[in-house]
Amino acid sequence: MKMSQEIQKQMLHQILARCWTDAAFKARLLADPVAVLQAEGVRVPAGVQLRVLENTAQVAYLVIPSRPADLSDQVLNDVVGGGDVIAPLASSPGRDPMKKHMAAIWMAKYFPNPWA
Repeated sequence: MKMSQEIQKQMLHQILARCWTDAAFKARLLADPVAVLQAEGVRVPAGVQLRVLENTAQVAYLVIPSRPADLSDQVLNDVVGGGDVIAPLASSPGRDPMKKHMAAIWMAKYFPNPWA
């Protein structure tokens, strides 16, 4: 049975919360993330390398996702041309509302929680 993305996401949130309370668990996750995640019931596709990094007050990591195969150059150009994707201004003159809408959809799909 295939586990839903929502259940996987919920499991990952629990694992992250456990890292804050269990230093030994966090050390194992940092050292061997695939084994720890699989032991916790999280599916990791065969052949996928996984690196776990820890944000600190002084260092934060921004992960650049791989380019989605199902997005054409034209769609990506439309997103880029849509203005400030992270904080679009609704009242910005000259901004196409459809481009902002597409940018918001793209961000939600491929970068759903950037500060988690």
